[in-house]
Amino acid sequence: MLMPKRVKYRRVQRGRLKGKALRGNTVSDGSYGLVALEPAWITSNQIEAARIAMTRYVKRGGRVWIKIFPDKPITEKPAETRMGSGKGSPEYWVAVVKPGRVMFEMDGIPEDQAKEAMRLASHKLPIKCKFVTKQDFETNEEA
Repeated sequence: MLMPKRVKYRRVQRGRLKGKALRGNTVSDGSYGLVALEPAWITSNQIEAARIAMTRYVKRGGRVWIKIFPDKPITEKPAETRMGSGKGSPEYWVAVVKPGRVMFEMDGIPEDQAKEAMRLASHKLPIKCKFVTKQDFETNEEA
């Protein structure tokens, strides 16, 4: 599972999921990508499940890039604990994903195979996703 080796602060505030992705919103490494259409917190378990679904389908052919990293700790207080007595301890890690963010990229396989692999991966994620190709972004830049 993905998580930072070490962090400066173990407990962070929740923040807000507003706006669109300004960075990481183009396919840069591979030929095909999976783009988020909704804002969400994606847990490290969900990222790993999506990665396994993709690599299993392509039978370890091609190449997969994970373009999001869970660097935000989410804290939870123990069950049946009274109010107060500080913030809970970190339980899991999430990546903050905004609409337009390219979460996964693939290369080295045919487009129809990549599309099916990304579809399987999107079922592991809690948000709506869209399959894109590198050509989609190149045509937008020229216009």
